[in-house]
Amino acid sequence: MADGYLEKRYDEVFGKNATRTVVKRVPVEQLMERNRSYRGFHPETVVPRETLEKIVAVNPLLPSACNQQVLRFKLITKESGADVVLRHIKMGAALPELHLPFPGTEPQAFIVICSTAPETKLVDIDLGISAQSMLLKATELGYNGLIIGAFNRGALKQELQLPLEPLLVIAIGRGAEVIRRVEIAESESHAYYRKDGVHYVPKVRLADLML
Repeated sequence: MADGYLEKRYDEVFGKNATRTVVKRVPVEQLMERNRSYRGFHPETVVPRETLEKIVAVNPLLPSACNQQVLRFKLITKESGADVVLRHIKMGAALPELHLPFPGTEPQAFIVICSTAPETKLVDIDLGISAQSMLLKATELGYNGLIIGAFNRGALKQELQLPLEPLLVIAIGRGAEVIRRVEIAESESHAYYRKDGVHYVPKVRLADLML
């Protein structure tokens, strides 16, 4: 505050010589810039269930369309079925010739998002909010991820013995790729591509997004 009220009250409560804790603010734009879609992960990184729980824990804080709150989450680690999930997902649809992920760079942890209600526009709104928020939390914790919509729903539901229909899969790990965001005009190709080992992600410039 302009008159230093908060500083004065701090001194009154804790004493003038008390050490003040400075919280370093990380701009949300910085987290978003680091939150890229990784399709290759460091195999030596083990993602424990406790980390997945921290990531899923953002969900009670999120808005929900009509406040339905229908999403439910299955946490999968290397020990609890990551190999099952890997058999039924597809990654890098725009780069089919690469057969991603490369051997030895497969993700070892997943969050399977299910719903207690049939998929509708409102459910899909919640899906987007939830997936992005969880990936931002993963980024904050030092991890990376990928939203996966291309997977065999029936097979995954059966093999994981899910009581609900799976709608999305989130892969979590430590990214083993170099990813660059490239600003483009609205009329240019939106397809991501790779060159000299770098994964490039075209994003339409802000000026072209404005109506």
